[in-house]
Amino acid sequence: MIITREILDTLTAQAKASPRLRMNMDLRNSAEDKSQRMLNAIEPESPLPIHRHRKSSETVVCLRGRLVEEFYDGQGKTCTESIELSPGGPVPAINIPIGQWHTVRSLESGTVILECKDGAYEPLAPEDIL
Repeated sequence: MIITREILDTLTAQAKASPRLRMNMDLRNSAEDKSQRMLNAIEPESPLPIHRHRKSSETVVCLRGRLVEEFYDGQGKTCTESIELSPGGPVPAINIPIGQWHTVRSLESGTVILECKDGAYEPLAPEDIL
């Protein structure tokens, strides 16, 4: 698959129309693929809870726009670090360690990221969301 601006534009339009103000596109080869790869269009004000992934690190690459990854302490209550990502900025990508409490905030309309995690998709458990 070639990821074109047209694909990013379409995904952004779908995110803007979604009540959650985000939309993803699965990039796996099939439902049996044991990886997680997706494009995720995230608009400002999209509600993303503080959460963690206990079985996988998470790689985030900002393809378009700007966003902030926020890391939280072990209880998920205090923001310990805030890192801005943008394609042309000093930090275009980040790898979030296994178990790290985090969230993401879109800083501008049209923001699209590439997200990759290890292993097959598993919904977050209630104890992994604040």
